[in-house]
Amino acid sequence: MAKKPTSKKKEKSFEETLWDTANKLRGSVESSEYKHIVLSLIFLKFISDTFETHKKKLIDAGQEKYVDLVQAYAKDNVFYLPEEARWSFIKHYAKQEDIAIKIDTALSTIEKTNKALKGALPDNYFSRLGLDVSKLSSLIDEINNINTLANPHEDVVGRVYEYFLSKFAIAEGKGKGEFYTPKSIVNLIAELIEPYKGKIYDPCCGSGGMFIQSMKFIENHKGNKKDISIYGQEYTGTTYKLAKMNLAIRGLSANLGVAAKDTFAHDQHPTLKADFIMANPPFNQKDWRAETELNDDHRWSGYTTPPKSNANYGWILHMVSKLSENGVAGFILSNGALSGDDTEQEIRQKLIENNLIEAIIILPQNMFYATNISVTLWIINKNKKSRFVSYEDCDRNYRNREEEILFMDLRQRGEPFEKKFVQFSKQDIQEIAHTFHTWQQVKADDQYQNIAEYCYSATKDEIASKDFSLVPSKYIEFVNRDENINFDQKMHELKQDFSELLIQEKKSKDQLLHIFKELGYDIKL
Repeated sequence: MAKKPTSKKKEKSFEETLWDTANKLRGSVESSEYKHIVLSLIFLKFISDTFETHKKKLIDAGQEKYVDLVQAYAKDNVFYLPEEARWSFIKHYAKQEDIAIKIDTALSTIEKTNKALKGALPDNYFSRLGLDVSKLSSLIDEINNINTLANPHEDVVGRVYEYFLSKFAIAEGKGKGEFYTPKSIVNLIAELIEPYKGKIYDPCCGSGGMFIQSMKFIENHKGNKKDISIYGQEYTGTTYKLAKMNLAIRGLSANLGVAAKDTFAHDQHPTLKADFIMANPPFNQKDWRAETELNDDHRWSGYTTPPKSNANYGWILHMVSKLSENGVAGFILSNGALSGDDTEQEIRQKLIENNLIEAIIILPQNMFYATNISVTLWIINKNKKSRFVSYEDCDRNYRNREEEILFMDLRQRGEPFEKKFVQFSKQDIQEIAHTFHTWQQVKADDQYQNIAEYCYSATKDEIASKDFSLVPSKYIEFVNRDENINFDQKMHELKQDFSELLIQEKKSKDQLLHIFKELGYDIKL
């Protein structure tokens, strides 16, 4: 009789193991704390594994006398850990009543021993939470099973952060400035603005994801990470620490300011002129300044002061003020910034007239964990002339892209992942970047072409004729395959019809009131 094949037990994924660790804490702490607790312990396990591996290399190389010398580790971007700060020590005492204190002591010791981690690690965080010892011990057991060095190129901290936000962002219902920017969006921004060399800045850097993906872009394009200097700022204290931690374990030096501070009220890089800016500011941030606060701030010089009711244009002008003379910025904003009236329209008109806006790109819905709305990617170029071929290089006249803005609609792009979310595939990113760069690099044969429902290059005169609106659907041709409807014309007709209906309604009401008045009834409406 044939032996039945035994079913092989499916090995848990890295993410599933992490979810189990979070569930161990359910009921002990708020869900918003899970990611910070797990991240701190993952970080401790990761740098301890790295330390032990490097220590073994020193011993195997006959350099045992250097195993307790901090410099022997620092030269290879490895953090030296005293015995009480090592994972083996934490694991050994995991079931002791004072394990939370021991973890806090380990993190504090690591920070004091390694200058690169100053201000990066939680301060008495575990002791303050009052975690149940048995649950914390179980959490340590779960993390002990994770091989943090299985893939030396794995973005461990970023991957953990991204995963935990995907699970908790919606449930937490917190502010929109703290969630993780999906990697495929960051990769697209990097491919468009090409941050190869110079200063890169993120005014609301979160956990540092923009910087990490920028470094990966440089590596993938055979560039040198040493050619980039990193500057950032973050408002939330715990997220600021995560960013420092995230960069430190990759050996990336960054100036994130002396502490977590508000970018508008306490700009920690007042004289910075960045070559590249990548950002995902909080969407539609209200009351970001007091009525008279920052009215005469130098960042709005030459523009109207942004309204206090919405920070979108505050972020835009802040970033414009930070760009070097040839600087380029790629950032995400809610779609409302494309067509705001009054003050926002005045600022937008000035940005367009100053030839600063290079591209406006609508992204698909469901790309973010915390919101399902469609948002916009803006590309601002402080010197669009530097992007274009000179007249002398062309054999015939060509359209001057400096005076144009490229509109793109990507809502039909992307692929599903994790059931309800959308991300760009590598092919999507390559095709989008190819369209953008082909449009930029105007050649004699002018390879770029407007494509219905995808892209359109609009002149400043066209944009001015539409009240300086930057809504892509006002420029990109959309074709109804059945009726070939001109949507702009149809909306204009509907607007006229609606106006006529309101006029007729008022006339009928006036006539009815007049009749009642003649009958001796004075009715007030």
